[in-house]
Amino acid sequence: MEEQKQTPITEETIQQAEAPVEIGLNQQASPEEDVIRLREENMKFRDQALRAMAEAENIRKRTEREIEDNTKYAVTGISRDLIGVLENLYRAEANITEGEQREGVTLIRKELEKIFEKNGIRRIEPAGEKFNHNFHQAVTQVENKEVEAGTILQVLQAGYVIRDRLLRPAIVVVSK
Repeated sequence: MEEQKQTPITEETIQQAEAPVEIGLNQQASPEEDVIRLREENMKFRDQALRAMAEAENIRKRTEREIEDNTKYAVTGISRDLIGVLENLYRAEANITEGEQREGVTLIRKELEKIFEKNGIRRIEPAGEKFNHNFHQAVTQVENKEVEAGTILQVLQAGYVIRDRLLRPAIVVVSK
């Protein structure tokens, strides 16, 4: 695309813009030549106007996408911090054998899970699934002839996604 030089705005350029437009008809040219020249100018200005409108539309669409993304993923930062809290609640719940303490931990965990769900955050525990480098991080491979190579055998740490974006990969052991 051809770059156009922009003229600095001065008092003189403002006065020129406000002055009546004179159609520069060439006194020596025939009326047909003037019509052809004016049509060419018209086409040039029409092309410039269409390009400007297309650029404005592209900017509008890009801005809408950015606003939508910012709205969808606004909780990403705090969500990463809260994942550790939720995981600690899972561990506490697993290690408390009985009584009111376990019940209290379970209630807190469920409340935090509801908040996550409301904000589009979900836990991924991919045991038995095929390894996906976009959502999983393998720390080791284990020989296992019972399952297909690349199958997740064990989840060491659950992963989390917010809508379709990864917050934290699942740490896994994979078969080879």
